[in-house]
This record gives sequence, C-alpha cells and structure tokens, in this order.
Amino acid sequence: MNKRGHVLNAVLLSIGLGYVLDPSGDFSTFARMAEVFLPVVLGALFPDVDTAFGRHRKTLHNLPVLAIFLAHPIYHAGNLQWVWLGVLTHYVLDYLGSKRGIALFYPLSDQEFAFPWGVATTSDWAEGVTVAITVVELLLVAALVHVLPQYLPPEVTQLLAENTALVAQ
Repeated sequence: MNKRGHVLNAVLLSIGLGYVLDPSGDFSTFARMAEVFLPVVLGALFPDVDTAFGRHRKTLHNLPVLAIFLAHPIYHAGNLQWVWLGVLTHYVLDYLGSKRGIALFYPLSDQEFAFPWGVATTSDWAEGVTVAITVVELLLVAALVHVLPQYLPPEVTQLLAENTALVAQ
C-alpha cells in the first residue's frame, strides 16, 4: 500500500477502535477515538521511514521491529501505547494488500512474503482493498475484545480492562 492507504487505514481504524472500546456513542467514545488516533497514525506511517534509509519493506518491515513495538506498552504506558497497532496494521496492509509484500524475517532473509491476491499500490482497487482489510481488522479486534477476551494474554486483557470497562475479566 502507499502512504495514502496507510493513513486511510489508520484513520478508519481509530474511528472503529473508539467504538469497539467504548460503544456508548457519547463524548467518551469520541475521546477514545482522539486518544488512539495520533499513535495509530504515527505507527501506521513509521515503517515507511525506511524509504529514507535502508531497504524499503525490509529494514522496518519485519518481525523484530514489530516485537519492539509490541513490547512498548507492556513496559511503558502512556499516550503512545497504541503505536504498535499502527505498525501492525501497516504490516497487514503490505502483506495482504500489496503484490510485493514484506520481508518478515529480515535481516536473516531478504525473501518478501505477500498474499497472492494483493494489488499494485497504483491500482484502482488499492483503496477498496484497504477499506476491506480495515473492516476485517476491526471485526477481529471487536471479537477479541467483546467475545473472546479469555484467549488474550493476561497482560493484554489487563491493558484493555484499564482502557475500557467492557472487557470481561
């Protein structure tokens, strides 16, 4: 996906996540959207910093980098605790939505992995694929938070419980 697709995904994801974490639809829902918006957008844009240095879709598009971002909220709470979600969804879009894919195991391997039905970033279908992937991501998050929280690691359940009163403990 291109930068526009990643921003579209992050904005839609922030709006949807606000409703998933606080479905009341009142001011608190919009406050939740605002809380997750900037970190998710920053995370969604971060992996493409490797266009300025290194090797694009390799240097910052791999599992070790994702692990660093996933560990961040465990050790440091605060307003950037949602950056990992932006990074993760960036990877999901590049893996599922683009023909080229990403080098998940870089620097151990340069091989790029992609789903067979990805589209070119310049394709007329790129935005539609982005929206479809975003909808699936939100459905998965909603299912994990509201239907299957017992399958989440205890640290994640605790983090979600601190961020929403709706998670069953």
